[in-house]
Amino acid sequence: MNIRNAIIVLAAIVLSQFSMAQNVVEDFKPSSVNQVGSQYPQVNSEGRVRVKISAPWALRVQLDIGGIKYDLKKDEKGVWIGESAPQVEGFHYYQLNIDGASVPDPGSLYFYGASRWGSAIEIPAPDEDFYAQKDVPHGLVSQKMYFSKVTNSWRRCFVYTPAEYDKNSSKRYPVLYLQHGSGEDETGWPTQGKANLILDNLIAAKKAVPMIIVMDNGYATKAPAPNGITAQSKSAFPFEEVIINEIIPMIDGSFRTLKDRDHRAMAGLSMGANQTITITMNNLDKFSYIAGFSGTSNYPRTDVIDPATFMGGKFKDGAALNKKIKLFWLGLGTKEPAPFPGSVKAFRDMLDKQGVKYTYYESIGTAHEWLTWRRDLNQFAALIFK
Repeated sequence: MNIRNAIIVLAAIVLSQFSMAQNVVEDFKPSSVNQVGSQYPQVNSEGRVRVKISAPWALRVQLDIGGIKYDLKKDEKGVWIGESAPQVEGFHYYQLNIDGASVPDPGSLYFYGASRWGSAIEIPAPDEDFYAQKDVPHGLVSQKMYFSKVTNSWRRCFVYTPAEYDKNSSKRYPVLYLQHGSGEDETGWPTQGKANLILDNLIAAKKAVPMIIVMDNGYATKAPAPNGITAQSKSAFPFEEVIINEIIPMIDGSFRTLKDRDHRAMAGLSMGANQTITITMNNLDKFSYIAGFSGTSNYPRTDVIDPATFMGGKFKDGAALNKKIKLFWLGLGTKEPAPFPGSVKAFRDMLDKQGVKYTYYESIGTAHEWLTWRRDLNQFAALIFK
């Protein structure tokens, strides 16, 4: 390339970037998940995220969202500011990168996700009303501590009880066990997922049966045996032992539950979907409602599933399963990345081949994030225990 052509190309790039900057819609507003009083981060009508931070001595500051980094610009006071490209509506984790060090944004609330406590942004969605905080009766989210003999450690779960729970001491309730995804913990559903608000709104609108929801930590490690060697799990994985042998008996003993399989459901997202389908299929005497959000027990494979060998042949007899399972439910966002669409399709193909009845839902325009899973919960909770 000669010098003249190089200058033309460089000028085109500069003009293109200038044009893009000029085309940013200047209607930014503070995010709904900011620290109290913080004006930044902000979101505009295009879904762009704008951040601002004072770092006078920094040489380079970037906004890292969705794995893509955007350079910020420093003003004469040492304040860095800049914005991202438009983001898909929903909830996104992000961080700031200051001279190579990734740190949370002090302007946002902190959430546990991506295996760290850090910042997040909420890109407004047109249907956000279903998880909004409204003037309706609100249930209680309580914290339950318990000692697990399986893991030889103290554990914690959050328990949602509907608004009417304390008004009638004789009434008993069905239970939904609701699991988070990889890199998250038991705080995910009551915080990022807004599970309590979703159920409050559904119940107030008489679209869902009042129910108890249990949200536990899906990570569990088998406690070492007296000889120091980690004992083998009697189930598919230690968390199955925890939920079947410890959590369910504890919840049934501490809350007014309906203790039969007809009034017990389990659902989970991504890793939690894998856990849900595996645990419920191993314990159909305890569960009759099953849901996988953005995942299946096939995660993360995308090839053809052989029902004769898959999960020990548990899906071979579709007619028998249809008699036991009241609702088998699967959900997926239309913008989810690989391997999730392929994995879910392979699983659905297997269910279709075996004649297993299920309900499939697509969250339009959302990716592998919390808006997809809020919509999943909103749809699934409205169908169970009826």
